[in-house]
Amino acid sequence: MSTIQTDIEARLAASEPDVEVLLAEIVGGSTLRVFIDHPEGVTLALCERVTKALAEVRERYALEVSSPGTERPLSKPQHFHRYLGRRARVRTRDAVEGHKSFTGELVGASDDAVTIAADSGVVAIPYAEIQRSNLIEE
Repeated sequence: MSTIQTDIEARLAASEPDVEVLLAEIVGGSTLRVFIDHPEGVTLALCERVTKALAEVRERYALEVSSPGTERPLSKPQHFHRYLGRRARVRTRDAVEGHKSFTGELVGASDDAVTIAADSGVVAIPYAEIQRSNLIEE
């Protein structure tokens, strides 16, 4: 998990404890994109509250807060575990078994790695190697 994501989670813990930060990433060097989830769903009002809670962050970045949508990002071991059996795309920082992108069914999720049944075969990818991952529509 990125340092910026850890920072955003800490900032929201007090004001919006039920909000889960699925992914926080800097895009283009000047925009911070934050995907959130909530047990009761993500509404415009919730996105506005989160935006206001991140006022200090808005001094450094243009801020985008949104729901995950159908191609929700997967950034934590519990995300991968929750969506076992679903199709996902996993992109790695460096080549794993000769590839940097894997698309297939999530078939396993341990504390250290996710296992995906991709076109190239079944591969275990350590979380530390994942650059970005998300569900894909079936």
